[in-house]
Amino acid sequence: MKQQLIQRLHDEGCSCVVYNNGQTLLFHRRGVQDIHHLLHTSPTTLRGAIIADKVVGKGAAALMIAGGVEWVYAEVISQAALALFAEHNIEVEVGSIVPNIINRAGTDICPVEKLCLPKSDIEECVELIDEFVKTNTQK
Repeated sequence: MKQQLIQRLHDEGCSCVVYNNGQTLLFHRRGVQDIHHLLHTSPTTLRGAIIADKVVGKGAAALMIAGGVEWVYAEVISQAALALFAEHNIEVEVGSIVPNIINRAGTDICPVEKLCLPKSDIEECVELIDEFVKTNTQK
């Protein structure tokens, strides 16, 4: 199943693919929006899930850990995200590891990654991301 998720991530141009309880969900939004939405609206979807994701920074990792995922494939992962997964004993397979996730303009560290970098508590990261999403997502 893990390889099928990775294949679908690539073949279908998804940003994220989540598999749990016999159901596969495909997502296409950028950043942490989809994982954040799942965590707050359908938390059982993440509990025990396996996920294939294009880009995983520390913020996305914190959301996945808070949701209780079991396994993650990250096409690109930041060193901070990889360390956070290791701290929480989450099995991770990676395409490539980068020092930090960079913002869309390519000018700085991703704002969600930057928010979470100095934090070690998962719940604190989630709260910061909640506020970020609330103030930066157009309705």
